[in-house]
Amino acid sequence: MRVFLTGATGFIGTAVAEELQAAGHTVVGVARTDEGPRALEARGVQPHRGDLTDPASFIAGARTCDAVIHCAFIHDFSRFMENIEIEQKTVIAMLDALAGSGMPFIATSGIAMLAPGRIATEDDRPQPFGRGATETLVRDAAGRGLKTAVIRLPPITHDSGTGGFLPALVQAARDKGVAAYVGDGANRWPAGNRRDAARLYRLALEVGDPGAAWMAVADEGLSMRQIAEAIGHRLGLPTKSLPPEEAQDHFGWLGMFAGVDMPASSRITRDRLGWQPVHTGLLEDIATAPVLAGMTAG
Repeated sequence: MRVFLTGATGFIGTAVAEELQAAGHTVVGVARTDEGPRALEARGVQPHRGDLTDPASFIAGARTCDAVIHCAFIHDFSRFMENIEIEQKTVIAMLDALAGSGMPFIATSGIAMLAPGRIATEDDRPQPFGRGATETLVRDAAGRGLKTAVIRLPPITHDSGTGGFLPALVQAARDKGVAAYVGDGANRWPAGNRRDAARLYRLALEVGDPGAAWMAVADEGLSMRQIAEAIGHRLGLPTKSLPPEEAQDHFGWLGMFAGVDMPASSRITRDRLGWQPVHTGLLEDIATAPVLAGMTAG
């Protein structure tokens, strides 16, 4: 299958490209910068110049392929809502342009804030705004002659000591000289390895049900205290509790999530797709990733 991959040079997209190629698929990857084509060609990916802010460029690439996997997003949290609008506009344009084609269209969504305070599942509907609204548009397009689905990524989708919210947690610990958690730190976060997530994108493409939401969750719910203690131990820093009113000062933009309980299950995904996480879990990744070795407070 010839697959159009947006975000092909990103953290998730690079792993998805490798997974698809290993399974015999041809990958056409979006290159946003002048350096992008060379980087993609070096990995055996056919480059297509495009930008998330230019829907026509994405449509042109998608029309040369048999399927779409959409991983692109502008990760600038100072303009988060604006970036959501940019993504949604381009997703709508692609769905409209490809309607009736029968083409598989796999998009990326998130788990954070899906069902705060309880274990989220594949059956939970997202919030009707933000990226949740984009997810709904994609899944509903399964009724318009497309084989759509979404992959929901945990807030920490990691590999080799980086990915998702992990760098922000590590940087906050380094900047403040302490690895912190909010309150008793009992609130839980799900996590998953990007290599396992990449395999899930492929399975969703090849055998997934139209209109489905799949959860790339390996660790269902690690307490924030566990995560902070792992970071503190790795960086040689103390760990401490913060009152909720100090979370924003310590974590910055991440403070709005730091005290939220948001565990998530992937049982349905595992049962229906035969997907099983096999790569390093979050706590082991923090403990062993070379990139974190020798880090101290800055």
